[in-house]
Amino acid sequence: MGISVQVNEKRIRGLRSPMLYGHFIEHFHRQIYDGIYDPANPLSDEDGMRTDIIEAMRRIKVPILRWPGGCFVSSYHWKDGVGKNRQPFFDKAWRVEDPNTFGTDEYIKMCRKIGCEPYICTNAGTGTAEEMSDWVEYCNLETEGKYAKWRIENGSPRPYQVKYWSIGNENYGFWEIGAKSAEEWGRLVKEAAKMMKHVDPQAQLSAAALSDLDWNINLLKNCGPFLDWISIHEYWDMMPEKNEPATYEQCMAYTDHIGHAVDEVRGMLAAMKLDKKIRIAFDEWNLRSWHHPNVHTVRQGICKEEYITPRDKNDDNSIYTMADAVFTACFLSEMNRNCDIVGMANFAPILNTRGCIYSYPEGIVLRSTYHVFDLYVNYMGDTVVDVWAQDAIPSMQAAGKNGQELTVDTLDLLATTWSDRPGAAVAAVNKHPSEAASIQLSLACEGMNAVIYRLNGESTDSYNDIGRTGVSIRREELGKYHASMEIRLEPHSVNVIQFLP
Repeated sequence: MGISVQVNEKRIRGLRSPMLYGHFIEHFHRQIYDGIYDPANPLSDEDGMRTDIIEAMRRIKVPILRWPGGCFVSSYHWKDGVGKNRQPFFDKAWRVEDPNTFGTDEYIKMCRKIGCEPYICTNAGTGTAEEMSDWVEYCNLETEGKYAKWRIENGSPRPYQVKYWSIGNENYGFWEIGAKSAEEWGRLVKEAAKMMKHVDPQAQLSAAALSDLDWNINLLKNCGPFLDWISIHEYWDMMPEKNEPATYEQCMAYTDHIGHAVDEVRGMLAAMKLDKKIRIAFDEWNLRSWHHPNVHTVRQGICKEEYITPRDKNDDNSIYTMADAVFTACFLSEMNRNCDIVGMANFAPILNTRGCIYSYPEGIVLRSTYHVFDLYVNYMGDTVVDVWAQDAIPSMQAAGKNGQELTVDTLDLLATTWSDRPGAAVAAVNKHPSEAASIQLSLACEGMNAVIYRLNGESTDSYNDIGRTGVSIRREELGKYHASMEIRLEPHSVNVIQFLP
């Protein structure tokens, strides 16, 4: 007998923004250069963009793409990356030379090819409030001032109309170039926001925060009237120094309380009466942190074998298994459930490193996480509705990477409808590594066609690589929906069940 699950389409939790399925790309390792921007590659177009990567991004309807960082941005000066007179510079964040051939104009072209909103993160490390507002001038003013005229001179007569801007990155962290105290941060953000809004009053601004009381209170007290968003970041399986991925069971332990940072920031916004004005942008997230040893430490790597060569370990496709897919689905479901306060989330990054797409000179690999975005973007509805299990959801024991034993629900359920057509779609994640589950869904879709899209592999460690497809989506017709219909969920699987007329 399956677990009885009730869906109430009339109890609407919120209208989900498409930007919950956003992404991020940074000047790190092979994300930009030798990644999406590779003019010498035969797969690239006249602007040097890899057409196969662009097409893969279009298939998952990337709604918004954050750029250029990340830690990179805190010593990046945008004016050096536009126009004809560009010089390579030493990127002090990642300790490599950046050729400076990919800048604001190239980024906007890339966004237009993808069909997504640009989201520019500004330099609040070594940069100034004026430099940030100059960037808004360059992108958004029609003809006024030297920066709009410079954009026109560089071949773009019409404004770029960049709506979303982030003031800084992780400026609370010691690892960030130009890190700030809470007091310094509140002051800088206020002045930058003021100047940026003077240039374009319609620009939507976010600023870096974390689930820390003192930091956020200082930021919101000083800057609340100017901000539209508050930005939070999180990686769960931390591997900056040692590339030792968590096992499947350890990753399931991370699903225990994915939304803790949202809960904490939501409470703070509500207490300060800003929850109706400021939304959360979870604009950098992934299960696994990026591997970049000996750069965010007091002792720096000396030879390149100590700090640059190890970054190639991010390219090991065998790391990105069903554990990554299941965690990613649980995260996206949690953001959907919080869609009243979370309006944007950006998977970090979209390409290479820990990305959902891996590129090599002759083509691309779609990692397990890519298919999760495919499921949620293309098969789930935009209206989040109430769902609950009438029976107790089974649980399992999962030992975290730190050795702590946790009790974790084996199922994660999200129910949606469409605002423009009848029907419903349910995301059902079975976290259990070896046991199938069965559910009976009760919803007002009697007689509609039921189809399930299953994302899975033979084992928890299945992965995709060049010439290898271990993880894929399978479509299965279930027939006409009826109240006693029982739906089997395979072990370690992500499923979307659609009910359509």
